[in-house]
Amino acid sequence: MTYSPHTEADRAEMLREIGAASMDELLAQVPAELRAGGYDWPAAVTGLVQRGEFLTAYTPYQAEASQGTLQAIYEFQSSIASLYGMDAANASLYDGATALAEAAAAAARITGRKKILLPESLNPEWREVLATYFRAKGEPELVGIPCPSGRLDLSAVEARLDGTVAAVVVATPNFYGLLEDGAGLAALAHARGALLIAAADPVSLGVLEAPGAWGADIAVGEGQGLGSALNYGGPYLGLFACQKAYMRHMPGRIAGLTTDADGRRGFVLTLQAREQHIRRERAASNICSNEALCALASTIHLALLGPEGLKEVAELCVDKAHRLAEKVCAVPGFRRRFEGPFFNEFVLECPVPAERVVKALGKDGLLAGVPMGRFDRTLKNSLLVCVTELRTDEELDRYAAALKKVAR
Repeated sequence: MTYSPHTEADRAEMLREIGAASMDELLAQVPAELRAGGYDWPAAVTGLVQRGEFLTAYTPYQAEASQGTLQAIYEFQSSIASLYGMDAANASLYDGATALAEAAAAAARITGRKKILLPESLNPEWREVLATYFRAKGEPELVGIPCPSGRLDLSAVEARLDGTVAAVVVATPNFYGLLEDGAGLAALAHARGALLIAAADPVSLGVLEAPGAWGADIAVGEGQGLGSALNYGGPYLGLFACQKAYMRHMPGRIAGLTTDADGRRGFVLTLQAREQHIRRERAASNICSNEALCALASTIHLALLGPEGLKEVAELCVDKAHRLAEKVCAVPGFRRRFEGPFFNEFVLECPVPAERVVKALGKDGLLAGVPMGRFDRTLKNSLLVCVTELRTDEELDRYAAALKKVAR
């Protein structure tokens, strides 16, 4: 099928119809707001994923899809399962929030229970996605756990754990950037017959212990940081991995390795009896689509880095984030809002409203962070700050110097 681009006359007609004088005026309506959960990483994979063999509008639904496509998915699954310390992973989901919602639904099916314990230290937009997922059906019930210190209190979790709880969700690093006691939460959950669902940043696993190693039953994550561009918020990449016992409850496609009638190695879409095109309303999930191109990008990204490279990236993130935290906390009036170990994000308490800090630093060409008051009114002076390995020492110094101007 040939592609016929719009002519200048076509564009002019469309702009006239919607009442815009130019493309710039049309795009001026795009909100200039920062959002949490999207990260700035080096684009090392773009040239490969844009090759014609990969970049296509065709979605390979059939089990006999091309061997190259299936092998790429299989390699992605293997990488994610290894990274999260799990036995199996699927071919990806829409984004991290979707993956967590599907994990909660799977936990309810596996245990036959109807409650999910959800910490307030989880990304609030992820919490909204879960609420949307289960609102119409009315189950499982989402039970919030307050986190006034920025981290989950084991006693607060234990007080809410009973025979009706299907799973406990833990995000580590959490929305405030802090690391949680995953092993302690796993022990509590398992003692009451519940599962533990871990939402973990894949880049952090370059230096942190994999969720499977500390007892998580299902692990999910947002894979955008593994080589996918920010792109105004999408497409992103949902990661989903689990222990072998729960494979048949895993949503989405699964590519498997097998042999043909002649004994040759081959790749197939497997365990399809779980899926909606076969089981309809009895399916494990209503999602068949996945983010195969983004999954390929993450596979290439991980392969280019290798285990040692990913470790180095994670170490740089930790080092630079902690150095920036030291610099800004030395500025009078600024401090960390929550204490505790963190990876590459932290909440900075400011002497003035965080929105004002964002505006002031924006004039210096700096993205100050995300004002937390957008999610919690009690945090109107708090700013979520993120540092990746791409930030230079000069940029860290500029940031700290800019805060000094705000504090005057």
